[in-house]
Amino acid sequence: MQQVFVIGGTTFDHIVHLEQLPVPVPTTIHQAIFHEGCGSTGAGKALAFTKLGVPNTLYSVIGDDAYGMQIASFLQESGIDFFYTIDPKGTERHINIMDAAGGRISMFVTQSSEHISHNISAIQHAIKAADILVLNIISYCRQLIPLVKGQSKPVWTDLHDYDGSNPYHQDFIDAAQYIHLSSDNLSDYQTVMQLLIQQGKELVICTHGKQGASLLTKKGEWIEQTAYPVKKIVDSNGAGDSFFAGFLFGWIQNLPLTTCMQYGAICGALAVEDLQLTNSNLSAALLESIQQKWI
Repeated sequence: MQQVFVIGGTTFDHIVHLEQLPVPVPTTIHQAIFHEGCGSTGAGKALAFTKLGVPNTLYSVIGDDAYGMQIASFLQESGIDFFYTIDPKGTERHINIMDAAGGRISMFVTQSSEHISHNISAIQHAIKAADILVLNIISYCRQLIPLVKGQSKPVWTDLHDYDGSNPYHQDFIDAAQYIHLSSDNLSDYQTVMQLLIQQGKELVICTHGKQGASLLTKKGEWIEQTAYPVKKIVDSNGAGDSFFAGFLFGWIQNLPLTTCMQYGAICGALAVEDLQLTNSNLSAALLESIQQKWI
């Protein structure tokens, strides 16, 4: 199994569950399910990779505070090879309000520094040891793009809810050959996927939540994937990262792209059935068993 280096993306999240998202009027909510813990896109991908047996290393930025130490302890206890740089601004924290259908309002109550004194030597070592680089679109990761582009290794990035034109994402698009994104903010996702392919990308994957996912290769091949049925939405945080990890789990093994898409769909669905970023029971054996029964 190839080694993956996941670059960027750990936060401490406070998550509130409501039946419906609040309307914009003053109100008091007397009871709500609440939990907190490690979040963000790097943690979500690394946790899913680890459960699937994909060797990986995660690098991120945390604060020298109680929140950062909880993140470090959780990831290390989860078996992830995690190293980090201390952010003088403290640990980035989010408040996510979730509804029963998986909708979310996310508030950044603190943010990571845009410019960090990264441990370049340790990052270079991790890059050289990896076979695949996953570059997340965190602002402090922009400084590391020259290191990533200096290696002849496949680079994957996840644009999340990219709108097709936001200049913030372009440096990350330029650095990667493989693109994930969602259609949440895209009125015409197919055209955006085609434009990304025209920029020289090997493949582009766009997820549509309950509507499944689409893939476009540089040869112009389209693959449409239905969503795997969800028994009950518990928490949709991390679903996209689990899809990403499931797809890459198949891609690393040179499996057909249709199988990779099925793996992604299953992992994403399993993630929303658990309070954690990934499903607590996720494993390669479980994924392969479900996929065999589904096809």
